[in-house]
Amino acid sequence: MAMSATLDLWDYRRRVHDMYRMIRERGPGPGSWSEWVVDRDELFATHPQSPIEDRSRFSGLPYFPYDPGWRTSGRFTPSEDEIAIVGHSGEGATRFVKIGVVEFEVVGNRGRLEVLWLDSYGGGLFLPFRDDSNGASTYGGGRYLLDTVKGADLGHSGEEITLDFNYAYHPSCVHSSRWSCPLAPPANRLAFAVEAGERLAT
Repeated sequence: MAMSATLDLWDYRRRVHDMYRMIRERGPGPGSWSEWVVDRDELFATHPQSPIEDRSRFSGLPYFPYDPGWRTSGRFTPSEDEIAIVGHSGEGATRFVKIGVVEFEVVGNRGRLEVLWLDSYGGGLFLPFRDDSNGASTYGGGRYLLDTVKGADLGHSGEEITLDFNYAYHPSCVHSSRWSCPLAPPANRLAFAVEAGERLAT
């Protein structure tokens, strides 16, 4: 990767970190979410590392309406580390370690997701998921809820992980075939539709 592109990527990730730090500091609510939506649109519209191919025609990402009912916390239960090779939307795969599960209840539904840890220097928590909206109002390969390597981090308190599906977002491969993104494994399929967060254009 050229030095200029490396510095651009560094800047992009720093700005994503700043967005999520704002959410953690200000707490939940439509104000924080609306600011996150505006900041993401600005980043996608202007940044050299944007996954949007034609930024001149970009008018913003589509979302489900904000709903506080989709914010919850999940109890993390650690497990014995297990290697998980996660396939991509295109070529390649990424090596993670399954470190445990997070169990939660949201809008009357119970869910359980495997928690993955990036198996490389520095590491980072990764929480992708699929649900019954995939292939209709959201991408068939699922969405991401947390990816701490890239700054998408809503925080935790002890063994309780903050899960707010209003901040669920599509991987970059949805916006451009240039990207090959890790997809949610079968074990992370929720048996209900998550009508919150980023959606496909209608």
